[in-house]
Amino acid sequence: MVRQILQNKPLWIVIHLIIGFLATLPFFPKFFGVLIVLLPVFIIYKTKNGNEEAFLFAAYIASGEVFLRMTKAYFLYETGKYAVILFLTMGFLLGPFKQKFAPQYAFYVLLLLLGIVFTSVPEGESIRKAIVFNLSGPICLGIAALYFYQRPISNKNLKEGLFFMLLPICSMIVYLYFRTPDLKEIVFGGAANFKASGGFGPNQVATAIGLGILVLTILILFKYRITGFLPLDLILLIYFVYRALLTFSRGGSLTAVISLLSFLFFYIIFKNLSVKLFIQYLSIILFLSMSIWIYTSNVTGGMLNNRYTGKDGLGRKKVDVTSGRIAILETQFGDFFDYPLGIGVGSGKYKRKEMRGHVTAASHNEIGRLIEEHGIIGVVILLVLLIVPLFNFYRGNYYEKAFTISFYLFWFLTINHSAMRIALPGFIYGLSLIRIVPDEAA
Repeated sequence: MVRQILQNKPLWIVIHLIIGFLATLPFFPKFFGVLIVLLPVFIIYKTKNGNEEAFLFAAYIASGEVFLRMTKAYFLYETGKYAVILFLTMGFLLGPFKQKFAPQYAFYVLLLLLGIVFTSVPEGESIRKAIVFNLSGPICLGIAALYFYQRPISNKNLKEGLFFMLLPICSMIVYLYFRTPDLKEIVFGGAANFKASGGFGPNQVATAIGLGILVLTILILFKYRITGFLPLDLILLIYFVYRALLTFSRGGSLTAVISLLSFLFFYIIFKNLSVKLFIQYLSIILFLSMSIWIYTSNVTGGMLNNRYTGKDGLGRKKVDVTSGRIAILETQFGDFFDYPLGIGVGSGKYKRKEMRGHVTAASHNEIGRLIEEHGIIGVVILLVLLIVPLFNFYRGNYYEKAFTISFYLFWFLTINHSAMRIALPGFIYGLSLIRIVPDEAA
């Protein structure tokens, strides 16, 4: 089945565009949610992960988790993370052991679990939900890191994995089209817009579309025809950018831009492009970007400019352009100094409510959460996560550096504005640890 998908890419793009429409119907999402968990399990078991099926299906689920959540396709909210963990574990155990064992990431998972000891939630709240909500993402990262650490992934497999990531995002943008009201009916202001995000969290929607922008651009650069025709691929990319901007969630869009620029920097060095050719490419990119920005800004009544310049709907400069994230981060560092051993997994929101006397949101910053809830151990965890991929970056050639740094930055920037609410940042982190090898060496 995997070979059939990859040999008929335009067909499967069309199928996933149709899936986006079918997801608006009441009967389809649950059926689809069960199918894309059970079918990969069967395929991975049958093939023994001979052609990185675990990687491909985990990539599909990781990028599609937001779409599956917004359509209520899962019976359990965290199913996406569980599925990624299951697929990679099966691939790890059933397939040939290709990579080096990574004791630092086994140690990382154990350190995460130590934070449970100090967990304390108010009476009436579920301690299980608090732990699962905060640890499922980091543990998903640990499993991805164990699977991908120094794992030889061929150029072909890597591009196939990127294509699998793209498929459910195509479904999501169609779903957004049908679930978004007429833009003339939407009141755009100086905050992220739920209506333009299909009624779901703009932060997560923009993160998923941002990944689509990164992946689609890379595949276009490699002349990996997605729809079969370059003009159609470019139209798809333009629509991705447009939908990302409409969410008014800056994190996902800026993450995509920064990750893509870092990729292009090292890729241009690798290709040894002439200054003239570089200027031509840059001019095309700038022209398309400005055109999309101007069009989207006009559609939103100029509010897009306000959003990205830190102004409210009336054009006044906001005191806090981070939507309260800095205030939460300050309290997290304060809790770290008060409780250097940590306050326990999932306890942060309740501790801030108790100590400050008002309700505060759950952390959007994984670094702050680690330091607050895990204390000194959280600092150790953070150092492991930050340092290990840099060794992989240092060892690689410029081609490998392009992928490593873009994956690494996508993870780091995402966890700073969206924590690890979804499986995607943890999975992308794992990809920053791979070794890219020629197809014949895989």
